[in-house]
Amino acid sequence: MNRTAQNKMKFDTRLQGRRGWVDPKELEDAIGSLEDSAGNLAEDEADSMEAAPEANQEPS
Repeated sequence: MNRTAQNKMKFDTRLQGRRGWVDPKELEDAIGSLEDSAGNLAEDEADSMEAAPEANQEPS
C-alpha cells in the first residue's frame, strides 16, 4: 500500500483495533481537531412534512 493511501485510512474506525496502526495520543489529537458538524443534521421528518403539506397529498 502506498503512503498516500495509508494516510487516508489512518483514522478509519475499522482499523483502530489493529496493533501499532495509530498511537492513542495521535488519535485523540485527530479527533480533537475535527470540526463541529451539528449544523449538518437533517430536519426532523415531521417538521418537513408540516412545512410542505402539498407533498403529503395522494395523486388524484
